[in-house]
Formats: sequence, structure tokens, C-alpha cells
Amino acid sequence: MRDRFSLLVATLAMATVVVGAMSVTQLSAQGPVLKTPWGEPDLQGIWTDESDTPLQRSPRFANQEFYTEAQRAELDRDRAALLRRDRRVERGTELDVAGAYNAVFTSQKRTGARTSLIIDPPNGRIPAMTPEAQQRAAADRDFRLALLQSTDTCKNKSVACAGGKYDPTPSPKRAEPPPRYNTVRINRHDGPEDGALPDRCLTLGLPEFGAATGSFRRIVQTPGGISIFYDVGQGQGWQRNIVMDGRPHLPASVRQWYGDSRGRWEGDTLVIDVTNFSPKTDYQGSRENLHLIERWTRTGPNALEYVVTIEDLTVWTRPWTVKQDFTRQSDQDNRLYNEPRCIEGNYGHPGLIRGARMEELAYAEGRGPHPATKDNATDFVGVEDDPLQ
Repeated sequence: MRDRFSLLVATLAMATVVVGAMSVTQLSAQGPVLKTPWGEPDLQGIWTDESDTPLQRSPRFANQEFYTEAQRAELDRDRAALLRRDRRVERGTELDVAGAYNAVFTSQKRTGARTSLIIDPPNGRIPAMTPEAQQRAAADRDFRLALLQSTDTCKNKSVACAGGKYDPTPSPKRAEPPPRYNTVRINRHDGPEDGALPDRCLTLGLPEFGAATGSFRRIVQTPGGISIFYDVGQGQGWQRNIVMDGRPHLPASVRQWYGDSRGRWEGDTLVIDVTNFSPKTDYQGSRENLHLIERWTRTGPNALEYVVTIEDLTVWTRPWTVKQDFTRQSDQDNRLYNEPRCIEGNYGHPGLIRGARMEELAYAEGRGPHPATKDNATDFVGVEDDPLQ
């Protein structure tokens, strides 16, 4: 934590020096281009996506790339009514206790203009998975469902048990390791790695398109270097440094949580090639073979375009591309910034593990139900369909 804080302080200090220098504007065929004092396109600032756009297009919009104004207004009304609902299920049930957040704790942005962040394939949908990837996903799903099978979640046919079935007998898989390194929440707390990555104060990594709790990027440039600070989720902030000197990627044996980023300029666009991801990260099923080509282009004084092509032929049958538009935020209003701290994970996750040990002790002494019948993985109340999906 101290090292991350020191790095953030150093980055902000660098930002003060760099951003404090006046950027110059040059003219190009496309119009004015903001430049740094040393002549590179200026991408610096604090950027965030100010609207909500689903990653995948809802099938009901077929090949419609943009919403009509009437459709956006209808979606805004439907989403506002959904997120403001404060309904409790039967008091004292597991789902009632799990309903920690109501509308007071959630924010909502206006529906964006596009029907999906995905711009290729044209249908706005993630491409089909390979047979091998489908098998891996099925093994992960079956393992999670087996750990839920003797809980009320499956007994009551909750959506969290979709594809599974209720069996009052605790599954023997409860004593088995997951099929591969676990990155999601499972109904067991034998150790830290039984929790989801955010439960452990770990980020989901790249690519990152925002979250229900919001996210932003702070881009800082120096001659020969670019740094991007991400604040995502509930305190899972992280720093990313782009190597710009033409060196090749790290050896394949060296794996990093956020991959290995090598950047270059193509005209006014920053192009970043990202490889060498850790097998302990997961994006839509892709792990160590994930390959990203990112393109960052400043399209106006307060506008930044981000386009990323996502490829892993061991997971998807073809590459696919996402586009996201960011708006520059005020440097003055955001001049003071506290380091993100994942308090919920730092305190909550050890508490969950300790609570599991207490449940086991109580059961051994005849004072409680079998721990396998308690659902500690499902964290929602009821079924609420997102109108954007």
C-alpha cells in the first residue's frame, strides 16, 4: 500500500509539472491538434465516460447502431424506475441480508447514444466462443453451481442457480480446488482465493470500460513516457505505465497483471500493443493469451476517443472491437485527490473467512446448520432485468 501511495504521489507531482506547462496547438488536415511542449499529441487530463452504454447490444436492437431520442428517453425512465426500487424480500432470509445496497448507494448516468460499445462485429455482440473455451466456462460454472446446490438459492430456483439444481446433500466438490485459478465469488471461504478479485482488493485489469460505481483515467505525459492512472470500482485504483522507446515486449515467461504495454505514435493517435497477461486475470474468459491493440485519439479540447481491438483465438472465433468516448474533467475541481483504498476488501474479506470458521465450529458442536447450506456468494435481492441488456 505504501509503495502504491508513493507511486501515486510521484505521478501527481509529475502531472503538476507537465500539465502546468502550456500545451501548444498545431494545425493538421483534420483541424486543430493539441500538442505537448515537446511536440507530441496531448492526451493529458482527467477523463471519464459520462453516459451508460452496454458492452453488448441487446438483440432487440438487431443492427441498429444508435438509439433514437425517443428510445433513449424511454430507457432513462425504465432504468430510473428500476434502480430506485427499494424492495425487500422476506425478512431474515439470506437474500434479505444480502440486500446491502439500495438506490441511495447507487448512481446512474444517462443512456448513451450508441446501442453498444462493441462496434465490430456489426451486430454489437461478443463473437462466439471456441469449443475449448466453452468447455472451460462450463467447468467453472458447474463447480460454482455445485457449491450452491444445497442452499436456499437453488431450492428457491433463484437466477443465481440457473443451470443448476437443488440437492440437500452438500456437494463433494466443496473440498476440491476450482478447475482453474478462481477470479469470481464462490460459495466457500476456505482461503482468500475463494473470493472474487474485487473482494481481495484486486482489479479486474484490462480492458476496463467502467463500472456501476464509475471510473476515470488520469493521463500524464513526459518526453518519452506516458502514465495512466485508473480509479475503478470501490477503491481498486491502479497505475499503468506505457513503454514508448521501441523496446520489444517482455519474454513470454514474464506475466503481469495489467499486461505489458508498448506504445507508439501513428500520426495523432497513441497506439498501444498489450500482451503478457497473467493467467490469474480474466476478461470474459480470456487470460494469459489476451492481446489488445488500443488506440487513443484526442478528438477535441474536451474529447478523447478510445478504440480497442480484443483478440484471443483460444477463446473467441474472431477479434472484436470496442469504442468508448471520454470527456475531460476539470483539473481545478479535481486538483486534490485521495489515494483509492479498498476498505471493504481489507476488512470485509478476512471477516468472511473468519465467519466461515465460526460456522464450521458451530456445526461441529451441533449449534448450527451445515455450512454448505448457507449461501455466501449471492449478493443481490430478487431479479432485476437491466433494460440496457
